Amino acid sequence: MRYKKLLSTCCTVMFMYTATTAQTAPQLSADNIDEVVSAMTLEEKARLLVGGGNEAFFGEGAGMGSQKKFVAGAAGTTVAIPRLGIPATVLTDGPAGVHIDATRKDDPKTYYATGFPIGTALACSWNTELVENVGKAIGNEVLEYGCDVILGPGLNIHRNPLCGRNFEYYSEDPILTGKIAAAYIKGVQSQGVGTSPKHFAVNSQESDRTRVDERVTQRALREIYLRGFEIMVKESSPWTIMASYNKINGQLAQESHDLLTNILRNDWGYKGIVMTDWIGKRNTANQVHAGNDLMQPGQPAQTQEIIDKVKSGELSINDVDRNVKRILEMVVKSPRFKKYKYSDKPDLKAHAEITRNSSTEGMVLLKNDNSALPLKEVNTVALFGVNSYDFLSCGMGSGYVHAPYVVDMVTGLKNAGIGTTKALTDIYQSYISYASKKFKADKDPVMWFLDQGQPKYDEITITNRCVEAAEKEAQAAIITIGRQAGEGMDRKIEGEFNLTKEEQDMIFRVSDAFRQAGKPVIVVINSGSVMETQSWKDRVDAILVAWQPGEEGGNSVADVLTGKANPSGKLTMTWPIACTDNPSTKNFPQEMSLYDFKEMSGWGSPIKGVDYTNHEEDIYVGYRYFDTFNKAVSYPFGYGLSYTTFEYGKPKVTVKGDKITVSVTVTNTGSVAGKEVVQVYVTAPESNVEMPAKELKTFGKTKNLAPNESQTLEMEFAKRDLAYFNEQESQWVTIPGKYTASIAASCEDIRCKATFSISSEYTEKVSNSLKLNEPLNILKQK
Repeated sequence: MRYKKLLSTCCTVMFMYTATTAQTAPQLSADNIDEVVSAMTLEEKARLLVGGGNEAFFGEGAGMGSQKKFVAGAAGTTVAIPRLGIPATVLTDGPAGVHIDATRKDDPKTYYATGFPIGTALACSWNTELVENVGKAIGNEVLEYGCDVILGPGLNIHRNPLCGRNFEYYSEDPILTGKIAAAYIKGVQSQGVGTSPKHFAVNSQESDRTRVDERVTQRALREIYLRGFEIMVKESSPWTIMASYNKINGQLAQESHDLLTNILRNDWGYKGIVMTDWIGKRNTANQVHAGNDLMQPGQPAQTQEIIDKVKSGELSINDVDRNVKRILEMVVKSPRFKKYKYSDKPDLKAHAEITRNSSTEGMVLLKNDNSALPLKEVNTVALFGVNSYDFLSCGMGSGYVHAPYVVDMVTGLKNAGIGTTKALTDIYQSYISYASKKFKADKDPVMWFLDQGQPKYDEITITNRCVEAAEKEAQAAIITIGRQAGEGMDRKIEGEFNLTKEEQDMIFRVSDAFRQAGKPVIVVINSGSVMETQSWKDRVDAILVAWQPGEEGGNSVADVLTGKANPSGKLTMTWPIACTDNPSTKNFPQEMSLYDFKEMSGWGSPIKGVDYTNHEEDIYVGYRYFDTFNKAVSYPFGYGLSYTTFEYGKPKVTVKGDKITVSVTVTNTGSVAGKEVVQVYVTAPESNVEMPAKELKTFGKTKNLAPNESQTLEMEFAKRDLAYFNEQESQWVTIPGKYTASIAASCEDIRCKATFSISSEYTEKVSNSLKLNEPLNILKQK
């Protein structure tokens, strides 16, 4: 009896204490963050720094349990602390749309998200206004599906054509990358939700991405791999940034104080939070100290490590409090904190129209002999290639979007009033049905990412007899060549960068039959990245790079093929003749057996391309290499044809204070309306400093100009944009002297030039961070 009475008394006291504490504890607002941090227990602070995956330890409502109630299929959450009025926030994968579960157990409703064009397709529009509008539509879906932050955009540089996630990224050029990313972020965040640009930094390969050491000079880091992130941070202020898995010069990016504090915060002035890419426990205390505020997806051991190391003095409570404050500053901006009542019903129809129109502007016309396009007086085509019938809307992995549909080429052409030959269509559609069933039956359960997207099915052999029969029924042939890649897997040269034998045979057989009959052969490239074209481009009349243009793909391609839309996209990366022409290929991981590893490195030694990757090409990435070293390419950076022609007037360059303005008048000299991308490359004065032949510094795009209509573009950049990075002094330096501005339609198609002078040296001191441990044998002109 006494025990029961004592227990009753204790329970009463505990209840009264809890109620009193709840009543007196500050409730989070935008104005009392410091007060809330002071009121938090060490355990609460530790929990907030670790994502909602710690539910197993702290129970329902702490994190992922909340997420399950919120948004099925979202990537993760921050943790709720109800005592202090701190809600959980929801993070969704991206960036080509909201990645959540479209269908849910015991729920008859669907939650499809719009499949927008991939990053490469958006960047090839060179249209920041268009990208910002796409970002607004994506941000609206993030909001209406109850999420707070989308994990994107991707800003990693296209160092090599074989990188599996190039489809998520924008370009081999950092200026273009930064400007397009800033536009995307401005659009998304205008809707009251956040972004998480990724993968910071130098996540240049998918092979062994969690352990590879990217060894790169400080100059190449600053000028190439970090520059796009710097522009993005300064121009768009993202809510969060995602730290990559890899090492940089021996330091794990997620544990690098140099990267996350010295560079990101001190040099660039970043104010938001940093979260880890999704990985298990590393050295959590090091991550916290480095400035990694949020560990995702979150494990109980990470929370416990923070608690233990603060108590032991190995981790400063000041570091913990700093990071907690940053997370709370993000939380108070979130829709969930503001109790936004999301609808689960974004306007998918309106967003599909945005997708259809935006993807056409990023499509690149590589070839158009004898004006084969747009199609004229064509009512039936012979449609070849597996991906004509199973069109790829997006890459694979976390960047894939569960869209309500994907329009294939058959449907897109039909909607445009063009039919396809019946026998050929029946053959391919029957094969697709068989191949999809076989793929599901054969799939290795370990290959999880193959469930996240559309796989690429093998091409089939089309005989001469089949081709000849199709030629008799059609006025033109269209061949779709597809390529697929994604998270966790880089591409191979043979059969992925290069054509397969079946693809080459198909192109040659179709070319022989149709061109001999005077009928055009058009190739549509349905890929997220670069492929080989040199060996076959002379066998076809037109080549259109459609990329992976989102759910409206077939309609968008048909719009361009029929002339409803005039292509105005330009390549944001070089298309080399051979993959090995790219200087980074020799240091890029290739498919090897364990025997090859042993032979190359010796058992137990660090393995090139696995444990480390040497960036020996240094600053000569993409066109900076091909242009400077006069290496021939299949299609150069910035290249793209139109159905019309443009003339450039005399340029003018004005230097005023820190700003340099280049103006030029562009006139449509053709017979149809169209848009033109104008690129400004700058050549530095001669000096003893190693410099590329020229570098992109700014760009602009005209409005849709009617025939004979003109527009004057004014394009700006800063003196600091002319600077190179001096490693010895750890500073940016602009060389005084005479510069040449080349106003161009591509890096090889210079339309006019102008010179301007910088009278005095500009310098900007920054932190001496991320030094190489050992020198590299870097590529040089001199």
